[in-house]
Amino acid sequence: MSRTAPSPTSTAVPARVVWTRARGLLAGLAILLIGGILLAAMRSGDHHGRLDPRSADKLGSRAVAELLKAQGVTVTPVDTLAAAGAAADADTTLLVTNPDLLTPYQQDTLHSAVAASGGRTVLLAPGPASLGTLAPGVTSASTAPVKNRQPGCAFPPAERAGSVLLGGESYTSTLPAARTDTCYAAEGHPTLLRVEGADGGDTVVLGAPDLLYNDRLDEQGNASLALQLLGSRTHLVWYLPSLSDPSLNEGPSDDTTEETGVAEGFLSLVPSGWLWGTLQLFVAALLAAVWRARRLGPLVTERLPVAIRASETTEGRARLYRRADARDRAATVLRTATRTRLAPLLGVAPRAAHAPDALLPAVSARLPEGDRDVRDLLFGPAPADDAALIRLADQLDALEREVRTS
Repeated sequence: MSRTAPSPTSTAVPARVVWTRARGLLAGLAILLIGGILLAAMRSGDHHGRLDPRSADKLGSRAVAELLKAQGVTVTPVDTLAAAGAAADADTTLLVTNPDLLTPYQQDTLHSAVAASGGRTVLLAPGPASLGTLAPGVTSASTAPVKNRQPGCAFPPAERAGSVLLGGESYTSTLPAARTDTCYAAEGHPTLLRVEGADGGDTVVLGAPDLLYNDRLDEQGNASLALQLLGSRTHLVWYLPSLSDPSLNEGPSDDTTEETGVAEGFLSLVPSGWLWGTLQLFVAALLAAVWRARRLGPLVTERLPVAIRASETTEGRARLYRRADARDRAATVLRTATRTRLAPLLGVAPRAAHAPDALLPAVSARLPEGDRDVRDLLFGPAPADDAALIRLADQLDALEREVRTS
């Protein structure tokens, strides 16, 4: 005999309904994914990262690199310490885009390579982590907002450039004033500091790199100052510290410095658009969760499509008890319901309706036969068979009628 498959329950959601609800969301995700892939493919040739002379992004520096090339300056991007140190000489300007990313060993090696080269070294926004090694005698003073500032010094490139976009880190120097030029002050401290070397070279410290960005180069005197600082020699080595540099693992280990450098380096390699995109996705997911939770809403009562008599419900429960042979459970339900109805008739508090010490004296006092024992009737053991259960139900019904009429 074949057995028919059980029909789905009323709470089961058909697969077709699930697909109908989800296909819009899936289509949107697919469009977003395809659009992201196409956009990344189209821009992959132009994107190289922040302050990269090959990048045409707004935070790249391709514009100033092209202007320098037009003036006859050779621009060489490098991402290893070995390449940067090997190129240092009197005809070379070395630009270090992120000095604080270098380990102490890399800083010592780089400073040794450029100290006696006679060339120019430009450090972008160095902090306390690198100033002591790469610019001895210079310390970090405070931070200031990046905005247009006047030179306020006699350094010729600054005088010719005039107002430029500077700020960020500001510096102090313990070196003789005759060997330094301090320009573009913020709260009394320069954000451009030039230190003259003993061998004819110099080191220029800039508090912020904003004037080298593609979207800021045409503002005020940014282009003039950038071209004068980076184009004073025939060769410009554009050093972009990288986490893939083999020298990163050389020298004495410093776990704290390495962990900090790796974390900062990783964040610097992530485009700002991706960080904002991740934040927007998180906010969208949170709003979607709130929206879905509000759709459920509180429970509400609804009219049943068909009226069901109370007797049918009672008979249905009785059949279930009988099928499970649950006479004890049925007797408990009957006695509990009777005690609950008797309590208000006898002036017993509802919370004491199921306490024998409170209910039994009140029942006995109401009955004509004061010595009648109702303990077994209201709190007795479970019936032994179905006949005893039926008798219990009849006796409870009779007791309730007697109390009501007394």
